[in-house]
Amino acid sequence: MFHLRHLLLGVGTAALMAGAAAAKDDITVALQLEPPHLDPTSAAAGAIDSVLYSNVFEGLTRFMSDGSVVPGLAESWEISDDGLTYTFKLREGVTFHDGSTMDAEDVKFTLDRIIAEDSANAQKALYSAISEVNVIDPTTVEVKLSEPNGSMLFNLAWGDAVIVAPESIDNIKQQPIGTGAFKFDSWTQGDQIVLSKNADYWGTPAELEKATFKFISDPTAAFAAMMAEDVDVFAGFPAPENMPQFEADPRFQVIVGSTEGETILSTNNTRAPFDNVKVREAMAHAIDRQAIIDGAMFGLGTPIGTHFAPHNPAYVDLTSMSEYDPEKAKALLAEAGFPDGFETTLHLPPPSYARRGGEIIAAQLAEVGIKAQITNVEWAQWLETVFNGKDFGLTIVSHTEPMDIGIYANPDYYFQYDNPELQELMAELNRTTDPDARTKMLQDAQRMISEDYVNGYLFQLALPTVAKAGIEGLWENAPTQATDLTAVKWTE
Repeated sequence: MFHLRHLLLGVGTAALMAGAAAAKDDITVALQLEPPHLDPTSAAAGAIDSVLYSNVFEGLTRFMSDGSVVPGLAESWEISDDGLTYTFKLREGVTFHDGSTMDAEDVKFTLDRIIAEDSANAQKALYSAISEVNVIDPTTVEVKLSEPNGSMLFNLAWGDAVIVAPESIDNIKQQPIGTGAFKFDSWTQGDQIVLSKNADYWGTPAELEKATFKFISDPTAAFAAMMAEDVDVFAGFPAPENMPQFEADPRFQVIVGSTEGETILSTNNTRAPFDNVKVREAMAHAIDRQAIIDGAMFGLGTPIGTHFAPHNPAYVDLTSMSEYDPEKAKALLAEAGFPDGFETTLHLPPPSYARRGGEIIAAQLAEVGIKAQITNVEWAQWLETVFNGKDFGLTIVSHTEPMDIGIYANPDYYFQYDNPELQELMAELNRTTDPDARTKMLQDAQRMISEDYVNGYLFQLALPTVAKAGIEGLWENAPTQATDLTAVKWTE
């Protein structure tokens, strides 16, 4: 009797479980970094886009998973022959999550706010060519440029240019209101952000009813949460040494893509002795990139010799400019007046590539006499002291913005590289629309910063994602920092 009853219970439970699985319409996604706030248009933190890009907020154009730029809230556009006037036709019937209409006035407000003198937009320079924005009618916006910009449609796809409504600005950092397929529900700081399906979405509705983003910074805890199936997906899994275990476990799928993340040993170019190019070159030759990739990332990552993604067609492999050569590093330090080396600081934010990579780099620098004092900082602290305060000697960070070599033309950017020749080259690039001419300029810029050893170029960050086996629609690669859930669904 026991066996029969047990068997019947087993069948009933299995049937119930099958029904539950078929109806599964919520997902829990883990990320390593929590956003400092929820306004992508007023902060440099990519963690904001990781949660909100495409899910909650949308721009005139948007990135697809392959890096292509497609229409977003603008269904089409026309560009004048002189390249100075863009006329965007907006989609009709689009509403914000609070029910208000998204129209040309909101687009004008958004773009005017980006280019305003007191703008807090982290990528304001990308939009500096915009001279005026005019509302033609509720679904037509005219954007005038002071000079042609061959990257404008690309730049408008960034999370920094998503369309926001004036009435939501006061509370946007805690209560983001966008037009996307998901709307913001709640944020329990230090723990999770919850999104729910937007029933009134203008486009293809989301398959999921609910998405919870959990923030787990510790690699050991990340492994435990995934193994216990407490989370369904971990995007940017921080413990690559565990990947073989997930690959061997039929409960999971492992997706390894690439990112736009140039991982660099950022150097304060105005702080002595880093204002001496020989010192920067010495550091470059003191670093063994492959040892960092193997030791910190367990082999995941592609070596780079400049600030540019290897998967981009315009990439130039300049790794030979800074090959590992400790004896050459010592000789260069002696030439620069530091035969016994020097002391500096090394600020490390939370991601594994920084904390783990930093330990390895500090040991490599010590071999040639450079003593780097490690300071571990939380993300908000890094943004305040390093990025905004520029109070550092060295730091390690992955620049996940797409095609962002233009940051080297901004002498106020946190590594404070000031090269008028490069600034003119990047200005010329912005004015150029011919693809072949643009490629040549991008390659010249790559060589220029490599030859100046502006930063230590380490590797292109890989994107390892661990997910339960029955999930499809996740991005493999990250052409921008995003966890786009708009096409994600359960298949089993």
